[in-house]
Amino acid sequence: MHRNEKQGAAAAQVAKAPIYCEINTIPVELTAAPSKRLLLILREDLGLTGTKRSCEIGRCGACMVLLDGVPVNSCLLMAYQCEGKQITTIEGVAPQSEEGTDAIQRAFLLEGGYQCGYCTPGMILSVKGLLDGNPSPTDEQIEEALSGNICRCTGYGGIKRAVKQAIEWRKAELEANRTERDEPE
Repeated sequence: MHRNEKQGAAAAQVAKAPIYCEINTIPVELTAAPSKRLLLILREDLGLTGTKRSCEIGRCGACMVLLDGVPVNSCLLMAYQCEGKQITTIEGVAPQSEEGTDAIQRAFLLEGGYQCGYCTPGMILSVKGLLDGNPSPTDEQIEEALSGNICRCTGYGGIKRAVKQAIEWRKAELEANRTERDEPE
């Protein structure tokens, strides 16, 4: 048994408590040991396997989620820390639209911002956290936002191109929405 699995089994024996939060805009009542890691809750209890399990020590970013809009490593987040929070996983990024994908996801596909795909969900969530807070980041801000995500395949060129493309598409979407709102009926 893996060391972290032993810890998880021990944590499961601790008294479970209800935890209320939102996951991908859906109100959820979780019943889990307060010290159970969010990564395990998402993958094992809720079946949200887009959040990847990798280093389990907060260094790789494969398990990245947004907690109240801020990128965090779900392997470091305990259940009790989720109380009253809004959590977004990769499954919650795509808007309910005809395309079924967010501009960031489309840009990653177009620009080759992935190879094996293992780091891609974490990368997309880090980029979403950045662009939701800063729609026009500098190159340095982009690099800082991605510094918590490791990709062993791409060399980051495609990822950086994807971020820049996503910025342009988001600006165009905002402008189109403004134009639609401003048009008289």
